[in-house]
Amino acid sequence: MKDVKIEDFKVIHPIKLDGTKNDWDLDASEEKLEDHLEDTRKKLGKLQDTLYAHGKYAVLVCLQGMDTAGKDSLIREVFKDFNARGVVVHSFKTPTALEKRHDYLWRHYIALPERGKFGVFNRTHYENVLVTRVHPEYILGENLPDVNSLEDIDEAFWDKRFQQINDFEKTIQQNGTIIFKFFLNLSKDEQKHRQLRRLDKPEKNWKFSPGDLDERALWEDYRKYYEEAINRTSKPHAPWYIIPSDDKDTARVIVAEIMLQELKKYKDIKEPELDDDIKAKISEYRERLKND
Repeated sequence: MKDVKIEDFKVIHPIKLDGTKNDWDLDASEEKLEDHLEDTRKKLGKLQDTLYAHGKYAVLVCLQGMDTAGKDSLIREVFKDFNARGVVVHSFKTPTALEKRHDYLWRHYIALPERGKFGVFNRTHYENVLVTRVHPEYILGENLPDVNSLEDIDEAFWDKRFQQINDFEKTIQQNGTIIFKFFLNLSKDEQKHRQLRRLDKPEKNWKFSPGDLDERALWEDYRKYYEEAINRTSKPHAPWYIIPSDDKDTARVIVAEIMLQELKKYKDIKEPELDDDIKAKISEYRERLKND
């Protein structure tokens, strides 16, 4: 099996999505990929236990991608061997009435993981520069002071929003949150295949909505705005990784490997040592327990 090399997926320079791969050959069978993922996620789970004991870092995993890109199943498979208390998943849907009474980052800010835990955002704060670019009328629902019509949603508005997102991520990174941002790069043909499967399999019908076809018709618009968002917000402290996702097993292995390799670079993440006074009395404490 080929090694996963982070530099093949990390966005360091401006990219064109049309020039990125939707599939990736790790030269491994499906069984080999599943075995490798199991091994990697167990290592991640153990690392999270250490992260919890260390108590100085949190990890935020952001997943974005077109409909059917495989976000739900990736979360299920990659985090399967984590301690249940160590990972919290948030799936962000259409903002509620309460959420609309706050700024658009509020609901994401209050969902951030505490130190020692992984937080997974299934769809993220980037929806606010993706869906709203394709459907700018949604911005009117935010009831902003300086936005009274679609004409007010100009390039200066988007420039400001991108800066707010960059500032948000810089702030949480400076305060101990390690950020991973994964774009699951699905081809249009593969999306068609997966949507047909939803229609053909009764157990998957519930996932289908006629609105999915309306959004698919806007494929090129979404790709354009994804490309812009990635290029404007991939920073050293919060880089984007473009994950070829036409094959789900391969995508899961790549995501898990990137997280493990990057987190292992944090040499200060280790379990705290006992106080010297407590260490010196371990034998005494052991005897007390035995004689209890």
